[in-house]
Amino acid sequence: MNQLQIFLPCAAGVEDLLAAEVHGLTGLMGQDLLTRRGGVMARASWREAMLLNLHSRLAQRVLVQLSYSEYRTEQDLYRAASDVAWEIWFTPKQSIKVEVTAQHSPLNSLNFAALKIKDAVCDRFRAKAHGVRPDVNTQWPDVRIYAHLTTDTCSLYIDTSGEPLFKRGWREDKGDAPLKETLAAAMIAASGWAEGDDDLLPLYDPCCGSGTIAIEAAQIACNIAPGSLRHFAFEKYLPFQAHVWQAIQQEAADAVVKPPAGHSALIYGSDVSHRMVDFAQRNAERAGVADVVEFRGGDALQRMPPTDIPGVLLLNPPYGERIAVGGVAGDGRAGAVGEDAQPRFGARDVAQTEDGGEFFSQLATHWKKNFSGWTAWVLTPDLKLPSKMRLKESRRVPMWNGPIECRMFRFDMVKGTARDRK
Repeated sequence: MNQLQIFLPCAAGVEDLLAAEVHGLTGLMGQDLLTRRGGVMARASWREAMLLNLHSRLAQRVLVQLSYSEYRTEQDLYRAASDVAWEIWFTPKQSIKVEVTAQHSPLNSLNFAALKIKDAVCDRFRAKAHGVRPDVNTQWPDVRIYAHLTTDTCSLYIDTSGEPLFKRGWREDKGDAPLKETLAAAMIAASGWAEGDDDLLPLYDPCCGSGTIAIEAAQIACNIAPGSLRHFAFEKYLPFQAHVWQAIQQEAADAVVKPPAGHSALIYGSDVSHRMVDFAQRNAERAGVADVVEFRGGDALQRMPPTDIPGVLLLNPPYGERIAVGGVAGDGRAGAVGEDAQPRFGARDVAQTEDGGEFFSQLATHWKKNFSGWTAWVLTPDLKLPSKMRLKESRRVPMWNGPIECRMFRFDMVKGTARDRK
């Protein structure tokens, strides 16, 4: 268990950030840490696999590769799965689920491929455990087995995470299409906000929704392990040693840094919907950072800087698939009648008009006037966002939000127009 081949999948565009995170957590480098498309390969120990589950903010899962072989037919997959010593990982009393992903596989049915792998696992247990085999549970399995197929190779993995790692355990209140915690952490990492030994700059998300970006940042500031509130699949596996895991957890708990009493907030969030602000506050309390982050209601086009010290604006404004009707600013209603027939649009409303150009141009004007000295990072699928904001980006970082290709644009806020500055 000291020389495991581990694969950590992540969102496209996050691979280099994840490799840097894994190096920082484990010290792995060189041939022991390789960047791959869609994730990172690492040669690590069982203890390091547990450590990565607890501490990684960017990985989606921690998978142990148990087999790598060539194939042509489903029968080849059956043979490959039959050769894996599943019995050293779990018992037939535990339930399993097999999932198959593929890139250019010649097979006609991935469901049939998954069935053949499942049959191989069960048949091996029948032979080893006197006819006893594990049950299949497609909803809440004890053991998740993953197969990834290319045109001619098959990789078999056992999942040590269970629920995906973006499920930190603190977000119970959320709005429509919330930003995943892993992507929020990737935005923070790409911005460089938490790098270096200097004091952290203020961070502000003016379209905070249920608070994902701000809460991730607050946990980073407090050095709170992202997995400290949840359980993992490896806790049910045969190699698991409770005393080793408890030592890892205790080490993480001892490393938490809490701000002194009476300190001022460092991280801020606001949203046009007071309902979302309430959600964010409750999530922050569960995440253990309610005394580090400050949430308020308010329109992104009207909110002034939360602090006199210039800092970092970091936001994923609503767009396309994830736009939800924000309604009247400060009210959360979709519209009004009678004396309120003319709605006061908030950020989440204006973003829906046409292509969002009106909102973004007004937002840029507001920032240039009131946020001089701040650095703004905006995650969006709109590659024309800089022209809509009439701003020149100083950096753009490719990043995917699920199936949506996005860019993270950096804008350095300076008062006035380019002509004024000349």
